Amino acid sequence: MRRRLPAAAAALGIVLALLAAAPALAAGYRYWSFWDGAGGRWSYATQGPSTARPADGSVQGFRFAVSKDAAAEAATPRTEADFEAVCGGTAPAEGRKRVAVVIDFGVPQDAPEGDTPPQDTARTACAQVPPAATAAEALAAVAKPLRYNSAALLCAVSGYPKQGCGEQIADTPSSAPASAPSASASASASGGASGDGGGPSLGLLAGIAAIAALAVAGVLRSRRRAR
Repeated sequence: MRRRLPAAAAALGIVLALLAAAPALAAGYRYWSFWDGAGGRWSYATQGPSTARPADGSVQGFRFAVSKDAAAEAATPRTEADFEAVCGGTAPAEGRKRVAVVIDFGVPQDAPEGDTPPQDTARTACAQVPPAATAAEALAAVAKPLRYNSAALLCAVSGYPKQGCGEQIADTPSSAPASAPSASASASASGGASGDGGGPSLGLLAGIAAIAALAVAGVLRSRRRAR
């Protein structure tokens, strides 16, 4: 009995070690994410820009990237959320509100094949819109043409990208920003594609299963010998 316990413990230890070392994989999506800005920082929006109604003095950000649809992992706009920096030179107007809009077209490696970001740095604009305007309307006021799909998911800002909309990209290590568009990430309240696909790869799981099976077989053989 004493011989069986070390063998079983060793097998379990191998399996646990392999699981701990396995890099988690997460499905990535190429899409425009939506952000609320305050105090120079960005937070992942809790609703889509078509339903969000920012107050006067708000900052709204849009970032195009291949990333995961999660607040802690999605790619943020690469500039501070600073209302004064964007709208400080725009005088208030009666019956209008000012919304600072930050548009980050992302990096070349995230661009669809055959396309490139319109500019390397984030574009900013101060939208003056009616008090009841949504974030989507503020974006439309400063960044046309916009493109949406049949589910009202925001696909392109200022014509970028030329094609595609929230398409899934090959699995990437979860340490890289990877993502699936949701209601808070798009101009749609209903959102777009979904699914994270996290966890170890299929090949790694098969290898672990094989090692576990061999370990169990060894324990069974030792039991038969002990008899």
